[in-house]
Amino acid sequence: MAARTLNGNSIRDEIYSELAGEIAALRGAGICPGLAAVLVGENPASKIYVTSKIAASEKLGLAGFNLTPPDTITTSDLLRLVHDLNRRDDVDGILVQLPLPPQVDVKKILEAVDPAKDVDGFHPLNVGRLVAGRPNLVPCTPAGVMEIFRRSGIALEGARAAVLGRSDIVGKPLALLLMHANATVTVCHSKTRDLPDVVRRADIVVAAMGRAAMVTPDYIRPGATVIDVGINRIADPAQAEKYFANFPERLAAFRAKGTALVGDVHPDVANVAGALTPVPGGVGPLTIAMLMSNTVRAARLRRGSRAPVAAVQPR
Repeated sequence: MAARTLNGNSIRDEIYSELAGEIAALRGAGICPGLAAVLVGENPASKIYVTSKIAASEKLGLAGFNLTPPDTITTSDLLRLVHDLNRRDDVDGILVQLPLPPQVDVKKILEAVDPAKDVDGFHPLNVGRLVAGRPNLVPCTPAGVMEIFRRSGIALEGARAAVLGRSDIVGKPLALLLMHANATVTVCHSKTRDLPDVVRRADIVVAAMGRAAMVTPDYIRPGATVIDVGINRIADPAQAEKYFANFPERLAAFRAKGTALVGDVHPDVANVAGALTPVPGGVGPLTIAMLMSNTVRAARLRRGSRAPVAAVQPR
């Protein structure tokens, strides 16, 4: 039996529907949540990401601000820009698109963002609140994965979960969220011994290693829930033949385009897992949805009693 598909697009649409009502209520109270994106330079992938984020915010009725300083900017000049956004009352959320140019001190920039406007959840104060079990603004991809679990009826309490990857953006915060949900969590990485054996014990597997199709069926216990966070573009026909040998439609699509997106999970895992997120159309749409959710949450928290209580949706 093929795995149940955990459709990120459908879950995103549910969240957007809820947020639209919440944003309308806020606007009715004279509050227009605003999201400012800082895109340094001309990185093509970053431009695509930021454009999609601003487009989503404007579609939902948020105010979107796109700031594009040149890639020659210094740390001190970028700090001044961030501090200006911190002071602006029409900006509730600030995201600084990574990567930044090599001459910029990334840690200084991320730590300069007002924690109350840190919709990426990267500021040490927000990280500390997450560690302490009192999350405020949570990194978007891990928050999106938790929404997939919640809205798909995946039980976490008492479940054994394996998180493959220990990045500050996905692996670590997701492990904390799973622990707070009473899962028993193993964090795996490139130095983990007997990795397939470790992962195969898990009821829930989250792959966030950044390696195309690394997680093969022998990693997965039959019936496990598998969340694929990876997004990898392949252009090698030999790789495509290997990955899509049992998926002729995907192989035909690769041959027509010359490229394809694959996750960190091999497509054949669909024949072993009980539930699986696709790539594309799985975790990706939830990352932007949770950025929108964080912006609305930041607006409510910043405005306090001015924000209409009736607009708050249960999380």
